[in-house]
Amino acid sequence: MIDHILRRLRPWVAGLSGCVLTALAQAAPPLALEAPESVRELLTTHLTTLREDALPDAADDRERQALIRRTRKEVESLLATEGYFTPTVARVGAERSPMRVKVTLGPRAEISAVDIDFSGALAEARFADRREALRQAWLLPVGSPFRQAAWDGAKGHLLDGVAYRDFAAARLTRTRAEVDPDNARVRLAVTVDSGPPFTLGALNIDGLQHYPSDLVSRYNLIEPGDAYDQDRLLEFQRVLQSTPYFSSVVVDVPTRDVDPDQVPIHVSVAEAKPKRVGLGVGFSSNNGYRTEASYRNANLLGRGWLLTTGVRLQQRHQLAYADVFLPPERGGRQDSFGALVERSDTQGLRITNSAIGVARKHARGDIETHLAFKLQREIYAPDGVEESHRKALSANWTWTWRKVDNLLDPREGFVVSGQIGGGAKAALSDQNFLRLAGRVVRYQPVGERDVVILRADGGMTLAPSRDGIPQDFLFRTGGAQSVRGYAYQSLGVQEGSATVGGRYMAAVSAEYVHWLDNTWGVAGFIDAGNATDERQAFRLKPGYGLGARWRSPAGPLAVDLAYGHDDRTVRLHFAIAVAF
Repeated sequence: MIDHILRRLRPWVAGLSGCVLTALAQAAPPLALEAPESVRELLTTHLTTLREDALPDAADDRERQALIRRTRKEVESLLATEGYFTPTVARVGAERSPMRVKVTLGPRAEISAVDIDFSGALAEARFADRREALRQAWLLPVGSPFRQAAWDGAKGHLLDGVAYRDFAAARLTRTRAEVDPDNARVRLAVTVDSGPPFTLGALNIDGLQHYPSDLVSRYNLIEPGDAYDQDRLLEFQRVLQSTPYFSSVVVDVPTRDVDPDQVPIHVSVAEAKPKRVGLGVGFSSNNGYRTEASYRNANLLGRGWLLTTGVRLQQRHQLAYADVFLPPERGGRQDSFGALVERSDTQGLRITNSAIGVARKHARGDIETHLAFKLQREIYAPDGVEESHRKALSANWTWTWRKVDNLLDPREGFVVSGQIGGGAKAALSDQNFLRLAGRVVRYQPVGERDVVILRADGGMTLAPSRDGIPQDFLFRTGGAQSVRGYAYQSLGVQEGSATVGGRYMAAVSAEYVHWLDNTWGVAGFIDAGNATDERQAFRLKPGYGLGARWRSPAGPLAVDLAYGHDDRTVRLHFAIAVAF
């Protein structure tokens, strides 16, 4: 029975197989290309004669020869863009389907001469040094292989070099590439008309509806009459885009049919929604589980004031806060004021702190300063010691020099920071004190991916004793991003059965991060630090270990397993690894 069925099906199977083979034969390309590997992808991607429908099914010899001629023209045109002006394209063998075509490149043309000329104001004697710098920066010098993409890129780079400063209306007026195919040489000639030098004028702002009209101008550091500088315009655009006020920003200047003297700066903005609610959860090895709710209003009272307020609940730390940031003044100064209430319970020390304060931040380039005045009241309750109350009216000044290649994931550069602050009995403080602190972090790249991170922290509080001084102005250390291998803020002064802040602190760290790829890495580190109340008793306590790194959107996430040498304990730490 089965044999009978198979005999009946055999003709159908044979017919179906024949149809499939015929369809495959019809779908095969009419040409088989033999070409050097260096140009194979270019040719197979762009040759139209390699398509399955390039030749009719019933093509005769005349049509086949026409296809070969068309292939030759297309190959010559494509290879010319790569500097091959004398290739050979020939049919090999007598096969009809597919026909074999072999490509031989011939010599690649090189640049034999470059003539760069300038017209307009840039041709004047006062710009001689700039013209020479532009010629030296030309990307396709004599002796380079000619490629159309490189030729286009070199012209664009030259034009950008002229137009990015002073000459906003610069344009190319002559570009010529003279090819000598017999000798495989190319002579290049370019002329750039710089036009007149531009200076920048007043702002012309489009798109403001709800925010004050002076909000944009507060971020503008360009004075009327300043020379046109594309970098300064882009920085102005970047700063505006980074504010919470706008969802998109475009900054440019008109360059055609305008008076180049004090040309208006056109700023086009799209306003972002001013109000935003945020909810979040998280975990850290320092303070345990966290939940947080926040609210932001970027147009408080219709003045462009930024209100940020929220509540953060952690296992060992709770915080409620409200801060108002005024729009910055021209020159980079920004004022703010706020209030907070927080409670913490760490290493047997319970602190309830309430404070109000005002601050001024000034950012210019890589340097940022911060001056703050704060009135605070602290309830201080170490385990085993009677609860006490402390108050202080303090002034604190911070100076930071930050020069890194990437703010979220630095691999090269440094951060230097210093603080000075204090209070006095004559000005609402329970104790006279002066606090000094500093930090240095160095990022040193190693090889293509790896990085060494070196850190040093130190501080001292000058006072007759630590009594009456709020914990904000004393020092504890230990934990993630500090001295790993020890519990969070466990290195300090023993009071009762609690660890409290001391007047002296120092910590150092060395870490090597080896990135396995662009996402995952491993690290080895050695930390050492301590905080005490007497300089004579100070001794660094070391910790060391290994960790894993993951590049998250918020920065490298660190998971570290560390051994605290003095405590003889192994601890697991979680942190964002940016050591700022």
